[in-house]
Amino acid sequence: MNTTRPPHPRRRRLLPLGLTAAVLCLLPALPAAAEPASPPVRPAPEHPAPTRAERAADTYLDRVRERPGRLRAFFRALPKGGDLHNHLSGAASTETLIRLAGQEGLCVETDTMKAVPPPCGPGNRPAADARTDGAFRRELIRAWSMEDLPRGASGHDHFFATFGKFGEVPWRRPGALLADVTDTMARQNQFYLESMTTPASPEGKKLAQRVGFDRDLRQMHAKLVAGGKLDQLVRRAQQEADKAERQFREISRCGTPAAAPGCRVTVRWISQAARASTPERVFTQLALGMRLAERDPRFVAVNLVQPEDDENALRHYRLHMRMLDYLHGVYPDAHITLHAGELVPGLAKPEDLRFHIREAVRTGHAERIGHGVDLLHEDGWRPLLREMARRGVAVEVPFTSNRQILGVSGDAHPFPVYRRHGVPVVLATDDPGVSRTDISREYAYAARTYGLDYVELKNLARASLEHAFLPGRSLWRTGGPDAYVPRATCAGQRPGTVAPRAACAELLRDSAKARHQWRLEAAFHRFEQRLLRTMR
Repeated sequence: MNTTRPPHPRRRRLLPLGLTAAVLCLLPALPAAAEPASPPVRPAPEHPAPTRAERAADTYLDRVRERPGRLRAFFRALPKGGDLHNHLSGAASTETLIRLAGQEGLCVETDTMKAVPPPCGPGNRPAADARTDGAFRRELIRAWSMEDLPRGASGHDHFFATFGKFGEVPWRRPGALLADVTDTMARQNQFYLESMTTPASPEGKKLAQRVGFDRDLRQMHAKLVAGGKLDQLVRRAQQEADKAERQFREISRCGTPAAAPGCRVTVRWISQAARASTPERVFTQLALGMRLAERDPRFVAVNLVQPEDDENALRHYRLHMRMLDYLHGVYPDAHITLHAGELVPGLAKPEDLRFHIREAVRTGHAERIGHGVDLLHEDGWRPLLREMARRGVAVEVPFTSNRQILGVSGDAHPFPVYRRHGVPVVLATDDPGVSRTDISREYAYAARTYGLDYVELKNLARASLEHAFLPGRSLWRTGGPDAYVPRATCAGQRPGTVAPRAACAELLRDSAKARHQWRLEAAFHRFEQRLLRTMR
């Protein structure tokens, strides 16, 4: 990975390290809808002056830019909060999937490299052979991930094809996947995860087929609820979550002196709906996910997954938004985050690039947008950005995924456009196992490509918790790309650096979000103090 960052004209330099005594006393210890009228101009956000430790961290970052080993260590140790855009089946390492396939006695079709149930007959071989056959193992890694993608091959097609090849593995051992993913996160200095999964999938498919589709969504929802059918799916989903958590805790030895690092990661679930499937199945999955989110705190939101350029996904896009609009009225406390704008010219007709993000925000009630790459093709994208900034609709950005699937990177990526317009941005991994990446590489890419300094990187990490679907009030009174100011109850003290005073302690006691944010600030304090000692 090339970690050298060229000079960047937009880079905001931090102040020199020298501070007066007055400043030192502040050192922390830790069809297209009509465009709406432009929102009123808000006051500029507060920009707290960088501390001595923050300036030191930025100076250290500049010193090691030409030293790849030190630079990798810096980004690995950098506290990075949470990952809000993460698909469990695609997040676990390919090596873990291959190991589990062998343990489960699965077979691999030698012509397609697809995992299939046993027994292994002609045309396939045991997945366990990968333990001893290096060539077979390498072939599986290439088939089940983006490693060594052949020149000229479609990254888009290969990426989405991998899920069908290893799809027999994840549902059998979700707890093992979770153990792998959370351990990786902990080693990357992250401690909060919202992972996407498909609850009660076989049962939901059968129920959708029995009920069928009704364009009167109220009537269709009534059919799903009648006789407790949807509640049966809720209980089934909860049983699956219980099983996955038991597997995870057993594998990771949580609660014992030998607990794995991943035990320190807080995990919440986002329910997926398969946008390429039939309308009745999409509606059933969305209704189940939103009902779950209101009844089980482990489930926080719903999302639409699968390729946005799929024929069914494009044909029914507005219908899917109408479904979300209706269900949002039924389940107002369920959060919504949507893949939208994961498109480029050539994958879809020009008219399909003009409204997806807007419809997700305005009709689908999305509180976060995943990818948002086709932004500049949207009709009225500037008013849309003003609306997103005003409402605090965040964009989840997985740089590696965008490059591999869509071929979009660097100046062609709208990342700086979102930030320039005050839209919150959260860095994410998407499917790091398939993409062969990790969150540290995503942060390093952002710093190198867009000239971000240390405080800007720190605020990206803060955004990952500010826009997480955690209950309770935020620690911050104001937040934004470069402005995080504690609310009044915690004013006058640097969060995470000293024991909170009474009113602030009460906020932390009552708010899971504030507690996680305080934890991140404490991690930043430790990180910065280590760098200060290194530079003496």
